Amino acid sequence: MQLNNLRPAQGSKKSRKRIGRGNSSGFGTTAGRGTKGQLSRAGGGKGSGFEGGQQPLAMRLPKLPGFTNHSRIEYTAVNVSRLDGLFNDGDVVNGDTLVEKGVIKHNYIPVKVLGDGELSKKLTVNVDKVSATAKAKVEAAGGKVE
Repeated sequence: MQLNNLRPAQGSKKSRKRIGRGNSSGFGTTAGRGTKGQLSRAGGGKGSGFEGGQQPLAMRLPKLPGFTNHSRIEYTAVNVSRLDGLFNDGDVVNGDTLVEKGVIKHNYIPVKVLGDGELSKKLTVNVDKVSATAKAKVEAAGGKVE
């Protein structure tokens, strides 16, 4: 046995049915679709969500309730404890330094500092928003909020 002599077993490979290639092929004229009717036409048949005339599931289910405010500003939350672990005494905390440290991905996303955890370092916080507890903790540690 050699690689150039390898062949599939006799009868294991079957050529595909070539539809609509003349009457001598056996699948000409109507191309195996029969005569007339919905399924014989191009684009015929029911849609994927059709349930035999019954109201489809997608239409029976309720629409989403409530209201979405499109002018809402989503802030990226950063806790005081995270700042304490990443920054040194006297550092400035702003969008650029937070991106450098890997806290946030992009500088253009608004940041809000939250007051979860303890802060022992003197930091200058210059971000979009600061919660009241975070501001109190930064000022208690000797830093300032701009």
